[in-house]
Amino acid sequence: MTDVLVVFKKNFEQVHDESLQKVTEILNQVKNNFDVSFDLRAREQVRRADFIGRDLVIVLGGDGTLTSISHNIDAETPVIGVNSHPMEEDPSGSFGFYMDSNIDTFSADIVTALSGKAIINQIPRLQAIIDTTSGNRFTTDPAMNDLLIANTHQYAPSKYHIRRDGNKCRQQSSGLVFSTWLGQGAWLNHIIEQNTIEELRKNIQGDQINNHYFVVAREISHKQRIDQPWSWLDWTDQTTTITSDMHRGYVVPDGWDEVHFNRGATITVNLAAPKLCLLTFRKTIYEKLSDLIEQKLV
Repeated sequence: MTDVLVVFKKNFEQVHDESLQKVTEILNQVKNNFDVSFDLRAREQVRRADFIGRDLVIVLGGDGTLTSISHNIDAETPVIGVNSHPMEEDPSGSFGFYMDSNIDTFSADIVTALSGKAIINQIPRLQAIIDTTSGNRFTTDPAMNDLLIANTHQYAPSKYHIRRDGNKCRQQSSGLVFSTWLGQGAWLNHIIEQNTIEELRKNIQGDQINNHYFVVAREISHKQRIDQPWSWLDWTDQTTTITSDMHRGYVVPDGWDEVHFNRGATITVNLAAPKLCLLTFRKTIYEKLSDLIEQKLV
């Protein structure tokens, strides 16, 4: 038997309720042919234990629904993203980059997935490891898109020492943003000038997109951009280490749970987090992003 968990967005909007009803009806139609059992959980109520032992996770909502719960999903568990409110049908809906299925295609997509014919995408994810001055260690939730490291008081500068591959410097900015290749359409696209990101992409090799990530120091002084270019904008496979010179700072993966630290803490960032096994049905997730870049939508 295939054990399926459906996690859905519940905000009492009719469009999401109708999408859940349709997904439930389709699963009831296919469960006998494919020997499927399934459980439904609202995003706000789901717990780590709900994901253990599942053969498939279906996330019904938008990208935010997926990023908010993806850290609970083991690397071996396939995930289907179903857009419950597509922007194509309503401008106020979700773009749903990671949600390759929707209510119109789900009936065929679930059969493709249960037949073992879906496209398997292994999504790299960022992680940050925080070592405190008292000897405690914390690992943040993995991030599909980006990690922010900044002062918890956004009106105060983020001060830190940054080290990578033998290089080190002290700088201050409004925070460091780390982004995966796939995450560049989330936040990165809004904090780097279009011509800068386009120039950077020209030098990126295709085999780097699974093991490199972007680093951007937001709103850094022009002098530091010239003196230490690697420390304000980079595309790297090296581990980045930051030592905090802030009274209090935080790490925020994918805009969700915050992990706080104090002055002297060391934060290590890399792509060593477990990957996410995301299923798509018409193109790989990398092909989808390439299409968006070509259309200059990212």
